[in-house]
Amino acid sequence: MSEQRPLQIIVFGAHPDDCEGYAGGTAALFAQLGHEVTFVNLTNGDAGHHLLKGEELAGIRAAESEAAKAILGLTRYVTLDNHDGELMPSLQLRQEIVRLIRNYGADLVLSHRPFDYHPDHRYGGIAVQDAAYLVMVPNICPETPVLRRNPVFLYMQDAFRKPYPFEPHVAVSIDAVWETKLAAMAAHQSQFGEWLPWVDDYASELPADPKAAARIAAQRYVFPITGSVRDVLTEHYGEAGETVVHAEAFEICEYGRQPSPAEIRKLFPMLP
Repeated sequence: MSEQRPLQIIVFGAHPDDCEGYAGGTAALFAQLGHEVTFVNLTNGDAGHHLLKGEELAGIRAAESEAAKAILGLTRYVTLDNHDGELMPSLQLRQEIVRLIRNYGADLVLSHRPFDYHPDHRYGGIAVQDAAYLVMVPNICPETPVLRRNPVFLYMQDAFRKPYPFEPHVAVSIDAVWETKLAAMAAHQSQFGEWLPWVDDYASELPADPKAAARIAAQRYVFPITGSVRDVLTEHYGEAGETVVHAEAFEICEYGRQPSPAEIRKLFPMLP
């Protein structure tokens, strides 16, 4: 990591909207500071709807991703050509991830943990962590320049407890960009305004206006600040950490580079 260049951050989400929901606020803060953020959808989202499907739905989800990109100030938004609900931690997927991490010279890589209700989340997390060491092996995907320094890999927060619960090592206050995060999530109107309210059976509680419905629904899928996340916030922000209302938290993956506390401050320059 050079002090003279922007940080390169890649966030891998299983579906369009996952990156925004798990790390949209932190991404917006990185972008505001002049760093380069890439969101990667590991699937095209072509199955997650009760009325739409296939190419039509994938096209809608792609347009929503572009809208979220503009809201957050992302450098790029990439969608891989994998079907929603069919993601597997294959050799091909692993190699795609290795190439992306190398081509963008990642300093930080964020992804799902491999413990989740959704198989796409689980297998996406496995595929990313399987790539963590291989980005430094020249004979793997030799057509892309090998990285000489392993990125720091982090898991995004979830609420699952088995086989072990999420353990926060980094917590970022997103109070300053809370409305930006919500707007980026609500840009995925087919997800937050239509599909999730239908599958979770609360569509009748939402206003008729689709944009307003998506914004209200998006707030249901944001993690509250747990006691362990609050502890990390106070470590980072001191007494101010006690008053943070909205935060995003991350767990350092054991398979990538293990950063010191000082390096964490450099990798997350929005921390005080």
